[in-house]
Amino acid sequence: MKTRYLIPFLFLPFIACKKDNTPGVQPLDIKLNLKYASDDFNTKLDLSTVVVKITNLATKTSSTYSPLQGVVNLTSIIPGEYDIDASITIPKAQYNGLTGESSMEDVTFNASLKKISLTSSTSLDLELVAGILGDFIIKQIYYAGSDNKEGAVFRDQFFEVYNNTDRVLYADSLYFGRLWGRQSPTSQSDYYQSNGQLDWSKSSGMVGVESANTDYVYLRDLFMIPGNGRTYPVEPSKSIVIAQNALNHKAPFVGNNGKEVAIKNPDLTIDLSNANFEVYFGDIPGKTPFASDIDNPSVPNVEILDYTGNDWILDNLGRDGYVIFKNSDRLAVENLKSYTEPSISVPTSTAKKYRQLPVNWIMDAVEVQPNTKDARIPKKLTASQDAGFTFATLGGYSSQSVIRKTEKVTNGVRKLKDTNNSTEDFMVIKANPFGFGD
Repeated sequence: MKTRYLIPFLFLPFIACKKDNTPGVQPLDIKLNLKYASDDFNTKLDLSTVVVKITNLATKTSSTYSPLQGVVNLTSIIPGEYDIDASITIPKAQYNGLTGESSMEDVTFNASLKKISLTSSTSLDLELVAGILGDFIIKQIYYAGSDNKEGAVFRDQFFEVYNNTDRVLYADSLYFGRLWGRQSPTSQSDYYQSNGQLDWSKSSGMVGVESANTDYVYLRDLFMIPGNGRTYPVEPSKSIVIAQNALNHKAPFVGNNGKEVAIKNPDLTIDLSNANFEVYFGDIPGKTPFASDIDNPSVPNVEILDYTGNDWILDNLGRDGYVIFKNSDRLAVENLKSYTEPSISVPTSTAKKYRQLPVNWIMDAVEVQPNTKDARIPKKLTASQDAGFTFATLGGYSSQSVIRKTEKVTNGVRKLKDTNNSTEDFMVIKANPFGFGD
C-alpha cells in the first residue's frame, strides 16, 4: 500500500462550498461525523489528517476537506446526488507504534457513502475501517469485451491476479469469483437494505440474520486454481491471467459446433493463447457450452465450484464485484452455506442459491460499475473491501479494461497501488494481458 504523508489543511469550524444562487434552490448545511469503526483506534489514531472528498455527481466537481475534531461542516451546498469518501493512510511504523500491532504494510482506513441523495440539511456518520491486505491482488479486469461485429464480442474477456510482494507466491488453491446482488437500480422484486442492496437477512432459511449483511458476501460464481500447493509459482511483479477462452482471438477459429468464426478487425481484440488458466464449461455434466467455449489443451483449466450460464461471461455493462481468497481447506469452502436471493415471493425449489463467503476470508476485492451515473447500482462491497469502484469509461464492447496503477518500482520489483479504493487505485487502458497501465 502506498505511503502518503498528508499535509494538514487549515482547520476552520465551518468549511463552505460555493454558495448556490439558483432561484428556488434552498442550499443545505451538511455535518459529517468521522470516527474509526474500532473504539480503541479512536483513542489512539488521529482524525485531523483524514482527507474527505465530496463529489457532486451532476456537475462532476469535487472538493476535499479535513476534519476538525472529527467533524466536517459543509455549508450552502447544492441539493443533489453526491459521493462522499474519506481516507487516511498511516505508515506502518507509526501505526504499529500507536496501536501496538505488527502490520507489515502501511494501513489505509476508508469510509464512503455512494450516490447519496442530499435534499435537506442533515448529519451523516462515516466510520473509517481498515482495508483488507493481501499478497495476491486483482490487477486487471477485462469485462467490457470487444466490438460485437468487428471484434470478439465477449469471448476475449479475462481476469488477472498479481503478486504484489517481493517473494515467490503460489497460486495453488487461490479462489476467485463474482458477487451477486441487486443488478438494477429500479428492480423491486426483493427485500432491500437502507443502502439499496439486497437484504440477505430476509433470505429463506437464513441462519444468523443479524450478521447476514455485514459479515458475508454472496457469490454468483466461484472457481479455484488447481495444484498441490507448489505447482504454480508466481514470481514477484508477475501475474496470472485467467481467460474465458484461451485462444488467439485475433485469428479465426473453429467453434465446438464445427463452424468457423471469423474476426473482422484483429486490432480490437487480444491474444489469450498464452494465458495461464482458462475457464471451460464443457466438462460440466449435462451442460452444453457455447460454440466459442473451446478447451485449449495447453492451458490448464480452473476447477469450477459454482457457475451460471453456458460460459464464464463477465457482465460487460459493469455490474459485478470481484473477490479473491486463499484457502487450502477445500472442504471448508465446499461446506459454506448457500442461500436463495431474498425475494419477496417464495423462492421455487429450483431457485439458484448463492454461496455465503465470510468477508474475513477475502484477500482482495474490486467493485465494477456501469460507466454512466444513471445506470449505477448499489455497491456490493463495503468500504473495508473496496471503498470505491472502477469502470471502463467507454462501456461495453469497447476493448477497454480496468487495471491497477503502479505505485513504485524498487530494484526491479513493481509495487501496484493498493489503498482498497479502486476509484483511486485503477485506471482504464486498452486490454493488455500481462501489461501495465503506468
